[in-house]
Parts: sequence; C-alpha cells; structure tokens
Amino acid sequence: MNVPPPGRGATILGCAGTELSRDEAAFFADADPVGFILFARNCENAAQIRALCDSLRDAVSRDAPILIDQEGGRVQRLRPPLATEWRPPREDAARAGANAARALFLRYRIIAAELLALGIDANCAPLADIAGPATHPFLRNRCYGENLADVVARARAVAGGLMEGGVLPVLKHIPGHGRGAADSHKELPRIDAPLEELRATDFAAFAGLSDLPLGMTAHVTYSALDQAPATTSAPAITLIRRELGFDGLLMTDDISMQALSGDVAQRATAAIAAGCDVVLHCNGDLAEMAAVAAAAGALSEAGTRRATAALASRATPDPVDIAALHAQFLALVGDGADA
Repeated sequence: MNVPPPGRGATILGCAGTELSRDEAAFFADADPVGFILFARNCENAAQIRALCDSLRDAVSRDAPILIDQEGGRVQRLRPPLATEWRPPREDAARAGANAARALFLRYRIIAAELLALGIDANCAPLADIAGPATHPFLRNRCYGENLADVVARARAVAGGLMEGGVLPVLKHIPGHGRGAADSHKELPRIDAPLEELRATDFAAFAGLSDLPLGMTAHVTYSALDQAPATTSAPAITLIRRELGFDGLLMTDDISMQALSGDVAQRATAAIAAGCDVVLHCNGDLAEMAAVAAAAGALSEAGTRRATAALASRATPDPVDIAALHAQFLALVGDGADA
C-alpha cells in the first residue's frame, strides 16, 4: 500500500467557511498540517463538502486526513439530509442492552459510509470516558457506559465500525474525562481521585484501547499527577505513553477551549513540550492558526512515525448494504434512530 507522508507541521487545523479562501490555501501550503477538521459551518451540501475536502488536500498536495466530530446526539456536525440523525450514544447502548457493542458497531459502520462518501476519513470517536455521578451533562450521554468492561467493549466496537468503513477513529479523551464535573469548553475540570483508583478505572479504559491509531488528550487536571491539565502535563503524557501503552498519534483536544490558560500560542507550545505530537485548532481563525502553527513547529521524528502508521491503517472498505445495516441496528435498539 502506498502511504502518503504526513505533513511537516505539528498541527491539525480548521477553516472558516464552505470554500477555501486564497489566503487559507496559501497558509495551509506553507504550514503543511498533518490534517484538517470540519465543523457544521463548513458543511452546506454534499457536493460542496466533497469540493472543500478536495481543496484542502490540494492545498497540501497530498491525501491528508480530514476529521470531523460525528458522535451522534449533541455532538454531530452532519445532520439530515447529509447524514442520519442519531440519538446520543449512551441512549442507544442502553436500548440495545447485551447487544450494545454490536449496535454501536453497526451505527458507526453506517456513519463511516456517510463520512467517506463526502471525502471525510477520520472521526473523533470513540469515547472511552466512563460515565459516573459527577460527569458533566455535556459529556454524560456521549459516554458508552458506567463501568470499565462495558466502555472498553463498546469503544472497541465503535472503532471497529469506523475502521471497517475506511474511517480512522480518534480515541478520546485520554486519559479519562468521565469524572470531570465541569465542561472543559468553558472551564478546567479537576479530578482529585487517588492515582490507584484512576489506574483501576478511568485510565484502564484507555490502556485497553492503546492500539488505536490516533488519540486526543483531555483538558482535565488530575491532581494525583500534576496541577496542569493533561494536554500540557508532561507527567500525564508520560503516563499515557509508558503506563497506558498508547503509541498512536496523540493530538490535543481543541487548543482554543477555555479550560486552558494563556493565549493559543502559549498553549500550543506547552502541549508540544509536554509530549503531544500534534496541536488541534478548530475555530478557523487564520491569525490564530498562524500563531498555533508557529508555536507547534515541525512534526517530530516520533510524531512522523506515528502519523505514518495511522495513515497506513486507512483501509478501503468492502461494499456493504447500508439499508440492511440500518435494519439490523433498528432491530437491536427498538424504534427509529432519530433522537
């Protein structure tokens, strides 16, 4: 298999609108990010999305991965008629009961087909965050369950459905966001559980999925490890690599989220210094992207190896009967997939 080299820059970047501007194209050609990420603001219709994906790849002169957040439920950038409307993942898992892993596999195999048809080949899923009593409502129904075994099995099924459909999964939020009582989009969650308790539960979920090709850090402080959030914490990244065994390409969660302090350049510098491979910047602001790209610098030798391995895991999917998969899914979860 001929695997294209990754970009030179240690970033994954967004864009502002539904078409690439001349300034954006020139910037991306120079910054050469590992890949790109799309949001609802970038998605108008199928032909436009495919054209935008082509423009992004043309800007860097390679088959760069294009990411999206298509979990279903609250976090779903594509909605009808572009894609199926889904309930929150936890609701479908609960409906399917003992068949939850199979239902989630089918759900994300369908999602993969919908994404790939638009030119999108990476999805920011699965979540391996374990839901608990303190989990913030923004995250809780995005989780797959409330115990280690269920979450690992269901996250593995989600990843399998995506990969079988030719879409790269991005494991999140490493090393575990489930105990966070705050929304990291707005403030920094702090988890004060003892280290051994975390190792046996939240962290263990990610150890059980450490072979996945890409991962995303949690903007969460674990006081047993460090006072800095995991994204910018060398002790946390060391734990992810050495103890949890994750050797995939490790990106930050969106560097512009308010859980982090400092400006975006300072955040990017801290994340790379802590050991992240790639800085994810999502809002499409060109000036911010330039600052982030300058601060993140070039992809490291280890990051290049990991990015190359992740790209090599992209597979050409076998043809499937999507209507039949929908029927199998509905048989497991009950009534229609609509929220």
